[in-house]
Amino acid sequence: MSNALRLKSGTALMVALGLTLGAFTPIISAAPVIAQTQPQIQFADVPSSHWAYSFINSLATRNVIAGFPDGTFRPDELVTRAQYAAMVRQAFSQSSVRSATAFVDVPANYWAAAAIREADMMGFLSGYPGGIFQPSQNIPRAQVLVSLANGLNYTASNQASLGVYRDAASIPEYAVASLSAATERRLVVNYPDVQTLRPNQTATRADVAAFIYQALASQNQVATVNSPYIVGQQVAAQTSLSAGTTLAMTYAESEKIVVLPDETAALTLTVSQTVTDSAGNVLVPAGSQVVGELRPSGSGSQFVAQELVLTGGQRLAINATSQTVTTMETIRRGATFGETLAGAVLGSGAAAAIARTTGDQSVGTLEVLAGTATGATLARIFGRDQVEVIAINPNQDLTLTVNEALVLSAR
Repeated sequence: MSNALRLKSGTALMVALGLTLGAFTPIISAAPVIAQTQPQIQFADVPSSHWAYSFINSLATRNVIAGFPDGTFRPDELVTRAQYAAMVRQAFSQSSVRSATAFVDVPANYWAAAAIREADMMGFLSGYPGGIFQPSQNIPRAQVLVSLANGLNYTASNQASLGVYRDAASIPEYAVASLSAATERRLVVNYPDVQTLRPNQTATRADVAAFIYQALASQNQVATVNSPYIVGQQVAAQTSLSAGTTLAMTYAESEKIVVLPDETAALTLTVSQTVTDSAGNVLVPAGSQVVGELRPSGSGSQFVAQELVLTGGQRLAINATSQTVTTMETIRRGATFGETLAGAVLGSGAAAAIARTTGDQSVGTLEVLAGTATGATLARIFGRDQVEVIAINPNQDLTLTVNEALVLSAR
């Protein structure tokens, strides 16, 4: 927790203390810091209209791939075997299937030596005869797909799936079985023509991002992307999150949130457990965010969701709510935060009321959520010897229930 006041809104306490009541002067003087919802990575050369936008953006948020210092991704740049090994190492954590190979052309101080060694031990990459790896060699599309199918131990039921490609005759013999498996598992993404594989063409950074993403999707590690360039993807039925579905949530900032009974406070939670359908397909991956706010509900407080932000960057309006939390705590004059609310995150109204009641200026060390409490409430509280607040354990109290079916994507 920062040693200075961190406001989720620069005007949070001004609204609570100044604009609402006029006569009161804010007692917390630390400079406000504007905090944003965790941004979705956006590369200057990968607009949302780019065919690989969803693949690239999602992997970038997972730190599997990265852009360049100038803010670009360079999706059409070619990929070497060493660069691909580095991406595989970041994307997967498979158990080793063989001992390390000492490649004669990969010295110990080579920048990708560790990545090459681990990709080899996991079974994703192999060398050439004579103990050669050729790290600087550009990697063909077929070789990437063979690598992923082999590393994930995928096998094909038959080779009939390759009939979907107009250029199937150009597939190298060594790649036939593995490409059949990759096709059946929907690892293959062909742009601009979904029926043209181009197996011997060097893979671009966009190609590799799409292939790796699909490999992760096949393992239910990421949500399914709707793209007309995924081979075998059928665009027909819609996938939806049905009413009654529960979402387990977490809040990394603190294990306690404190608000006044009639306070509204903006809050962003994180999905802690992946949600799948009956077939095991990922609907909402862990790490997705839910943007909403705590609102008064009866004699307690309830989280009301407004927007679901999937890990790939897709943003969807969502109708979901938590239970009403009614756990109350009494803060009395003369108390200190060390005795009562150390480490808590406070609603701006609660922060103002507690600081006024206790006289403890260490409220400035706590994080304050953007929001407001009514002027009538603050007027009643200020000058009293105690204040009643609602104490919320976000990791336990804010499990969400979907109230209205949410269409996620077409598949």
